[in-house]
Amino acid sequence: MKKLALFAGLLLGALFGGSMATATPAPAQTPEFAGIDHWFNSPPLRLSGLRGKVVLIDFWAYSCINCIRAMPHVEHLYETYKDKGLVVVGVHSPEFDFEHDPSNVRSAIERMGITYPVAMDSHLDTWNAWRNQYWPAQYLIDPDGRLIGHHYGEGGYEKMENAIRLLLGLPMLAPGRADTFEPGPGDTPELHLGSAGQKGFGSPQSGSDGRRRFSAPARLPLHRFALAGTWEITPQYARSAGTQSELQLRFKAAKLYVVASADQPTVLEVTVDGKPQAPVTVQGSRAYTLFDSHDDREHLLLLRVPAEGLRVYSFTFG
Repeated sequence: MKKLALFAGLLLGALFGGSMATATPAPAQTPEFAGIDHWFNSPPLRLSGLRGKVVLIDFWAYSCINCIRAMPHVEHLYETYKDKGLVVVGVHSPEFDFEHDPSNVRSAIERMGITYPVAMDSHLDTWNAWRNQYWPAQYLIDPDGRLIGHHYGEGGYEKMENAIRLLLGLPMLAPGRADTFEPGPGDTPELHLGSAGQKGFGSPQSGSDGRRRFSAPARLPLHRFALAGTWEITPQYARSAGTQSELQLRFKAAKLYVVASADQPTVLEVTVDGKPQAPVTVQGSRAYTLFDSHDDREHLLLLRVPAEGLRVYSFTFG
């Protein structure tokens, strides 16, 4: 088993390069789950009780688009190898305030079809114990409880599966499966609207906390968003505070998502490059698709918000 663990660690380190690391020097004991306030799909688990199993820990948040894209691959690993000695534990570590709500997390688990155990790490105690910094992040543990390697972000699915197969004593898969989405050159990075992590603010008014009227510039630069009408800015989100609020965004990507929340169903009028898109109804708190194409060029979004109370957290791209 020690030889298999060494080979798996070398495989992960060699194939993933900088995003994957072997467990040298690895702690003799991996950190336990800490501060978990809810478990889904499972009774409470302890890593010390999983000795003899290969364990994959996946840190995620349900509004994270990278996590959403990676989730089917994690589920595939669980369904394929759960009867062969693999335990998958999803650690849901929230980024936004609404991700602290157990009912929201439960709905996301059901919507995404997640069947493996999920630990709700609302206070980030487990996140901090692992010194984690990324969504998603995966940590692979051998049957002796040693950390073999880690991978941050999307991708590496086939390589991670082969490392798991190696630890389980199974032959490696032949290469050939498409690995991951790759952003195009110069694509717009994730943009946050709240003041705490605000990026890309393009209105001439201040983007600091408070309620005020905003306007959009005559020409919005690339990778920038602008508010128009009355909005309230808080540390985490911008909230529509009028009945005719607007939001503009100039971005470069083929796909556009918004992390948004509303207490009442709110129908957004979506226009991209002057062309109407399908309206989007925000009801609940999660990521919504605003634009889905294969056109990875510069685009201009115009979002019309007909009512007060829409909370917009971030824009992500694909």
